[in-house]
Amino acid sequence: MTHPNQDDHSLLNQIVNHVCTEGSDGFAEAMRVLLNHAMQAERSKALGAAPYQRSATRKGHANGFKSKTLQTRLGELAVDVPQVRGDLEFYPSALERGLRSERALTVAIAEMYIQGVSTRRVSSILSELAGTLEISASQVSRAAAQLDEQLDLWRNRPLNEVAYPYLILDARYEKVRRDGVVLDCAVLVAIGVDATGHRSILGVSVALSEAEIHWRDFLSSLQERGLHGTEFIVSDDHAGLQAARCARFPGVPWQRCQFHLQQNALHHVPRVAMRKTVAAQLREIFNAPTLELAEALLKRMVSSYRKSAPELAAWLEQNVPESFTVFALPKEHRLRMRTSNPAERVNQEIKRRTRVARIFPNPKSLLRLVTALLCDISDDWETSRSIYLNMNPPSARQTA
Repeated sequence: MTHPNQDDHSLLNQIVNHVCTEGSDGFAEAMRVLLNHAMQAERSKALGAAPYQRSATRKGHANGFKSKTLQTRLGELAVDVPQVRGDLEFYPSALERGLRSERALTVAIAEMYIQGVSTRRVSSILSELAGTLEISASQVSRAAAQLDEQLDLWRNRPLNEVAYPYLILDARYEKVRRDGVVLDCAVLVAIGVDATGHRSILGVSVALSEAEIHWRDFLSSLQERGLHGTEFIVSDDHAGLQAARCARFPGVPWQRCQFHLQQNALHHVPRVAMRKTVAAQLREIFNAPTLELAEALLKRMVSSYRKSAPELAAWLEQNVPESFTVFALPKEHRLRMRTSNPAERVNQEIKRRTRVARIFPNPKSLLRLVTALLCDISDDWETSRSIYLNMNPPSARQTA
């Protein structure tokens, strides 16, 4: 293996050579070489091992590279982003994930600034992101229009090329201004797992309501774009979703998210001291290897609370069976398809961005930022070499 000092010396020679032979024209190539080296070094640190090194503390494995073009002040830089496989999540800190989402966030902050609702904090953010406090309404309008054109194409792209057997639906709320009043705005997101086991974000919608009509229009738009082959739907018990789902996907099995269901159950526990016990009992039910055992454990749990917590018992009896649909799937799929966790992780990314703006100047601004972020996330999923689910697991082959 080459000694690290030799690697560093070779890197420095490359950079100096580009600058010396090409002058200022070599700055971009020098930066590209430096970025690639820094990202590889960061991956080795995250993995706990250098390339080809044996280590007992290794946390994962290198998985090649993915090409990415960066728009910088030096022009376009084509860099090689290091990938990893295993449970480790890694993205180089030298890059800011998702240029579209960065542009959308900048535009959102700029809109706030132009509309006169900016504070000293917003102004400092605008300065950091846009590089200036001097920005005009026409500049913001042009930037928004250019971005909207790209994002509209992605949001309305056809979905008829591949089937999506698994569909995950979720909603979250963000604050927007309308006629001088701050309101809650519902953000609906649909995630699909295709026949190869890869995930994609299929669509997003923003409206000042999570009522049935919003869900129905959203699901209709997915079908009109060609969504087909859906065999299983996972979601929380969102307001308005159930009626819309039954209308647009009649007969498709629905799995109620076990994570959210457990959280909802705790609201019906009469005493705080009982919560840990109830949560542990629900986890035992959810982790049961068979439907028959899960039903037996639920029956025993309901019976144990008939007298001491009748409201809880009634709620469990009515709601928990909605989380048993997953037992119809191959056992290798159950862990990942029993909750809407993929959507929750996406929500965390959305929150990380939207908390900077806090209150959006209008629903369109919110839709722009969320769409840009989801577009970047979906691109990463679709170009990843790893799959989310093995769609032909051993248990399914044995059953066939």
